[in-house]
Amino acid sequence: MLWLKAFHIIFVVTWFAGLFYLPRLFIYHAEATDAPSIERFKVMERRLFAIMTIGATLAATFGISMLIVAPVMLKLGWIHAKLTLVALLIGYHLWCYQLMKALAANANRHSSRWYRIFNEVPALLLISIVLLAVLKPF
Repeated sequence: MLWLKAFHIIFVVTWFAGLFYLPRLFIYHAEATDAPSIERFKVMERRLFAIMTIGATLAATFGISMLIVAPVMLKLGWIHAKLTLVALLIGYHLWCYQLMKALAANANRHSSRWYRIFNEVPALLLISIVLLAVLKPF
């Protein structure tokens, strides 16, 4: 179980690194005005999204593995709250994909200020998820 937890944490960190940095790239992309910079951001965003998707997939795989090994965890209230927040995080991840595709098609509809606010969402989810996992309040 500890090996599963260790790898779960490793890939959660990988996933969050991408979730923190990709919207930052969106900010720079939205502010870019020259073609070479815009093309560079498209490549960076695509590559980072691939890496963070691998991290998300492996984090979910190891998380689900822990639930399979210890299904009793599903009787605990905090895990349901955590899984709800993880579902929101997956939604955010998919939203990032949609934003990345729009930027790649030169169809951006948001300002850099909007992306700055959007960039705060994963931090709020991370804080909530970690507090639930550590404090197990329910």
